[in-house]
Amino acid sequence: MRILVAVACAVLCAAFVGLTAVVQAAPADEATRKAELMAAWQAASQAGTDGPSDVALTDQGVLKLPPDYFYVPKGEGLRVLRALGNVVNDATFVGLVVGRRQNDDWMVVLKHIKDGYIRDDDAKNWNADELLSNLRAGAEEANKDRLARGFPEMAVVGWVEPPAYDATTHRLVWSLLAKEKGQPDDAPKNVNYNTYALGRDGYFSLNLLSGSERIAGDKAVAHELLSDLSYNAGKRYEDFSAGTDRVAEYGLLALVGGVAAKKLGLLALAGAFILKFAKIIVFAVIGVGAAVMSFVRRKRRNDSASGRP
Repeated sequence: MRILVAVACAVLCAAFVGLTAVVQAAPADEATRKAELMAAWQAASQAGTDGPSDVALTDQGVLKLPPDYFYVPKGEGLRVLRALGNVVNDATFVGLVVGRRQNDDWMVVLKHIKDGYIRDDDAKNWNADELLSNLRAGAEEANKDRLARGFPEMAVVGWVEPPAYDATTHRLVWSLLAKEKGQPDDAPKNVNYNTYALGRDGYFSLNLLSGSERIAGDKAVAHELLSDLSYNAGKRYEDFSAGTDRVAEYGLLALVGGVAAKKLGLLALAGAFILKFAKIIVFAVIGVGAAVMSFVRRKRRNDSASGRP
């Protein structure tokens, strides 16, 4: 059941982390999907990097990967996400981070969006309550379209974490809780815990995929990774040159309001995907069992036994 929750969380959550999510055609058979899911994780375990180590993030920065964390590079990370039913924008996708500890059921999706320097002036004036009210109103308006297309209506429950911006480090954190209308308030829900690091050319997005019953503990992972990410010299936010550098067409508020609205719009699509392929997902999980998630954990045990670092 733990693996089923982890896979279902990845399928659902990856659809609204800013990835381009679409419902793909079903594989030829369930065995094909099972085999691809296993092969994707195995390839990831072979190509990935154990912490502690320094991981280069394109030409922009470095992630100091902590112990018991595992980094999956772009190519293999794309394969994992696609095996879970997502079509990914490979222009922005950087990689995945997963945990090696026994009870780790989270995944972090890393992207770099090179839209230019983002002005952060509007962070001085935003009001979290007002923003939440606007997001709720926007969700209600979007429900008209969802109903017309046969998707369930969505409701914004509230903030898991209200937007908080540190003007010194140029880091933004926020998380929104949403549900299908009619779903019990105390039912477990998938959660995106969003963190951003602004730079000269754009921003890094580190999106933690977790569950409402685990987020209180898991959010420490997002904060740790955010603090462990640094930009290269010349790529930092303070390296911006007004005379030559491109400025983004949107401000910091768009990373909360605009992105959140987009995620809510994709919730119904992700839910429809899970309903359509639930049998395939359950079959794959039962058939693969703990072996799927243990590929990366087993790799470290094998490396230790062989004397490799």
